[in-house]
Amino acid sequence: MGVKTAVIGLGIMGQRMLEHMGRHAGYDVVALWDPSREACAAAAKLAPGATVTDGPDAAIAAADLVYLACPPEPRKTYALAAAGAGKAVFLEKPLGVDVAESEDLVARLEASGVPAAVNFTQAAGAALTDVSRAAKAGEMGDLVGVDVVLTYPAWPRAWQVAADWLRFRAEGGMTREVLSHFLFFTSRVLGPLEVVWAKPSYPQDPALCETQLLARLETAEGLPVSILASVGGAQPDRQEFTVKGTKTSRRITDFYVDARSDGGEFVEVRERPADPRAASLKAQLDDLLLLIDGKPNRLATPAEALAVQKLVETMLAS
Repeated sequence: MGVKTAVIGLGIMGQRMLEHMGRHAGYDVVALWDPSREACAAAAKLAPGATVTDGPDAAIAAADLVYLACPPEPRKTYALAAAGAGKAVFLEKPLGVDVAESEDLVARLEASGVPAAVNFTQAAGAALTDVSRAAKAGEMGDLVGVDVVLTYPAWPRAWQVAADWLRFRAEGGMTREVLSHFLFFTSRVLGPLEVVWAKPSYPQDPALCETQLLARLETAEGLPVSILASVGGAQPDRQEFTVKGTKTSRRITDFYVDARSDGGEFVEVRERPADPRAASLKAQLDDLLLLIDGKPNRLATPAEALAVQKLVETMLAS
């Protein structure tokens, strides 16, 4: 039997993780909960052996690991309930939207001593692992900065529209949902970052999330991180992250395609997986088992997620 797991929040990410936990021998999903009956019904088809509970407390009580894929606002309450019951906690990002609340959450998770991590999906992936190794080994020469380019024809993207909260300024937006992944990646490679300046643009409707973001961040040594993010226009999605070195540079596109340049065209460094999402989630779930067993792992800590949240909220408030 695998780790007895409860999934709270059964929207896009909850169902996606539920499906891949079902493929992994290390997990046994025993409990499901979401305030939406429709979401519960859809999730139950993916995990017919799990019980749809009558509330989050019952789901937490049934499991040894609680995966939280709910929107940011209620996540702290469920995470602390799970930690208080001695259960391991795996949270979706962003960690939260209120920095003070997230600082309290991180402190209380650390004090509880339970295994806890945040699902930045590149954390255990081949790209971040290899770029970090190459940078530390000096293979890239001196690092000179990072460029991040995100462009979308619309936000939310077509596959996200069911998660309506993503379009609102209160909890959603591409900066929290997507850029945060690359800020985490950058911090792992370059170290802690600070916002030098940022200029977000918002629609006339004050309830809606940002449509543009230009920003410059820097490391303590002054290495620049340049960000361009925008929504609109007839175009495909573009998610491009480049770590620049004096000998070689590495470009990650669509989260997993890793390419290397020594001044010429970027050339992919490894064969693409047949199912990139499955490969990514399996790596995350493999390392989550290491975390639960008290072993070294590559997952994002709550403290790392808090550092990313602070950068995000600073830029959005600029």
